Amino acid sequence: MPDSPSPITLKSDLETMQAELRAWLFDKSLPIWWNAGGDLQKGGFFEKLNLDGTPHDIDRRTRVAARQVYSYALARTMGYQGETDAVIDQGLKWLSGPARNPETGLLYAVLTPQGAVVRGEFDFYDHAFAMLAYASAYKVRPNDKTLEEAGTFIRDVIVRDYSHPERGFEESNPRTLPLKANPHMHMFEACLAWMEAGGDDTPSSSEASGQPKSWRAIAGQIAKLCVEKFLHPETGSLREFFDGDWNAMAGDAGRIIEPGHQFEWAWLFLRWARMSGDASYVDAAKRLIDIAEGPGTDDKRNVTIYELWDDFSVKDGKARLWAQTERMKAYVKLADAAMTPSDRQAAIAKAVEAAAGLRLYLSTEIEGLYRDRMKEDGSFEIEPAPASSLYHIICAIDELSTLTL
Repeated sequence: MPDSPSPITLKSDLETMQAELRAWLFDKSLPIWWNAGGDLQKGGFFEKLNLDGTPHDIDRRTRVAARQVYSYALARTMGYQGETDAVIDQGLKWLSGPARNPETGLLYAVLTPQGAVVRGEFDFYDHAFAMLAYASAYKVRPNDKTLEEAGTFIRDVIVRDYSHPERGFEESNPRTLPLKANPHMHMFEACLAWMEAGGDDTPSSSEASGQPKSWRAIAGQIAKLCVEKFLHPETGSLREFFDGDWNAMAGDAGRIIEPGHQFEWAWLFLRWARMSGDASYVDAAKRLIDIAEGPGTDDKRNVTIYELWDDFSVKDGKARLWAQTERMKAYVKLADAAMTPSDRQAAIAKAVEAAAGLRLYLSTEIEGLYRDRMKEDGSFEIEPAPASSLYHIICAIDELSTLTL
């Protein structure tokens, strides 16, 4: 094993990486994803951009509009001087316009570029991102109470109509299986974002009867559900798919582990430990990171792979861009939680290493675009860049920018 970098070398490596990624984001990526990625004629955003910078105008997932609101609101808090307000307005208009079911107030999942409904049934995942979008916009527009009203409306409908009889949430009503960890993770993320944005978090009367409705109460319930049901009781690994009683699904579906999600849950747990004062989540986060970094990361390519089996053997050795960003975020928060200078230095070194893995995906002919899928031989699939990945990238770059040594 190579020696750890000296503090002086690590400081230089960290600052160089921070500067390079920030310049790529501010000077190249944020401009192109609005100038080419925003659809000024039909509204909303293009789902993908071709590698020549032209739009790939296919059916649009509602989560993309929500993620672009998040991305440009965060860019504004990071000090980006380019356009943000118009982008946020465009995303919010799509969410309140074509994507909104006028009868229920909830959101359609997929629309044509012209705004016709392709898939209209409730999608927990998409609504989690809508709540995150409203929280992000509210953070930069704290006087706009309509944003808080929109976020809490979705939250309250989900609690009322989609609560699981025991805890957590259903995928649909009536029930469909499997139940999934991933939408809960993003609901958790949205709750933390609302807490940080200063949204009203007054407990409701329903919480006395065991049905949490405030952002903090829902976050606490999801965190506990993950520790007690999503995590394997012996290995500490994260399962993805469950039956109606929160048991891992039988067969292969119950054996799947996504290392990127392990890093992402660890990032959330470390944030929750700080916000709640419950340090027990730090240990769970560290175990998730150990698995995701060990069997879940290919040292030769310096990338976190897509899927493992529950015995930690490789199921799918391809490596998606988003998993590299989650690796960065987890190590940033692990550095923040470190109890000793040496532990902090080790976590920062891993965050820089993870950022080097992400940077592999950012090498494109038109700067500001990116690759999405790395093959097992280290080459990339040649395909359009998905707009949805900007959310992952900007969050990771922002997290990395907070580190000092």
